[in-house]
Amino acid sequence: MSGRRDALQRAALYVGGFLGPFGGSVVVSMLPEIGADLGVSAGQAATTVTAYLAPFAAAMLISGTLGARWGRLRTVRIAYVAYIAVSIAAALAPTLPMLLGARGLQGVANAFTTPLLLAVLAEITPRDRLGRALGMFGAMQAAGQTTAPLVGGLAAEASWRWAFVVLAAAALGLALVGLPDGIRDDSGGRAPRLRDALELRVVRVGVVALLGWGSLGGLNFLVAFRVEDDFGLGPSGRGALLTVFGVAGILTARRVGTVIDRIGARRTVLIGAVGGALLVITIGTADHLAVVVGAWFLAGIASQCVLVGINAAVLGDHGANRGGAVSVVQSFRFGGGAVVPVALTPVYSADPIAAFVVPALLLATVAPLMMPRRS
Repeated sequence: MSGRRDALQRAALYVGGFLGPFGGSVVVSMLPEIGADLGVSAGQAATTVTAYLAPFAAAMLISGTLGARWGRLRTVRIAYVAYIAVSIAAALAPTLPMLLGARGLQGVANAFTTPLLLAVLAEITPRDRLGRALGMFGAMQAAGQTTAPLVGGLAAEASWRWAFVVLAAAALGLALVGLPDGIRDDSGGRAPRLRDALELRVVRVGVVALLGWGSLGGLNFLVAFRVEDDFGLGPSGRGALLTVFGVAGILTARRVGTVIDRIGARRTVLIGAVGGALLVITIGTADHLAVVVGAWFLAGIASQCVLVGINAAVLGDHGANRGGAVSVVQSFRFGGGAVVPVALTPVYSADPIAAFVVPALLLATVAPLMMPRRS
């Protein structure tokens, strides 16, 4: 009985990884329905995405450290309960400002689950198998981001509000299951400090995370622009193409983790960064749609090399505040995703090819310089 419970709790760690990106992206496919119901435009309804991601990224700068101080089991369970409450509030929101407030609180609650789940996973996994475990976590995150628009679209057929009911039910199940027993504090008996999480090595890995996500997965909007402008793809075609990136992550993240266990996190990250940069240039310049689709699929694999690799680089180091460190790195990652559309949309308007070449060059040149050798 105890073994079955342990297996269930370990599975809940991975499902918790699914919930974060799923909750962030679930509104993407139902923005017109949200706008129509709340009496605003689809463009105004799109602010529900930013309302989630901005607090999510900001809170993660400190959530890992605070969660380690308060106790990871207690913090994660309280965060799930808070997530349930604000998801129900989102489902009942009568106006856009109230929905935006609920979405912001969803992001904050999620910030107190994802990095702590990663820290727990690192604690209960032997170091020589850590890459595979983090690869599975990465696959679940990719699955959450990939399936969210589909589930949101299906929910919107009846009412967009049902999508938030689904989120509340999922969080309730995770809160009831809890985390594996015997989780200890890895701070060596002293309260974890934010100073330990913000050491130079961690910040350098965070910069790689920012570039890795911003220059690969964060370019999905540019890919959509390009295939519409140059190949005439409609909404359904663009949606199908963008899904290819996430499918690649689902299929390969665990294998990427195995590669990390064999050759190390730093080498895997650099392979993903340099290979991903070449693929991004291909996506921005190829004359055939099939080449763009194939390169976008391979970019999904390169993204997993970077993202799983940076998690392994931080969590594989027995530092004083591993939970806080991975929290900071994840904050950089999602912060990059939030900044890229603002930074590159004007570049695309001026020169579409440059909008792909610039992030590719930054990824290929800065990542090798910033990625610490001790990984």
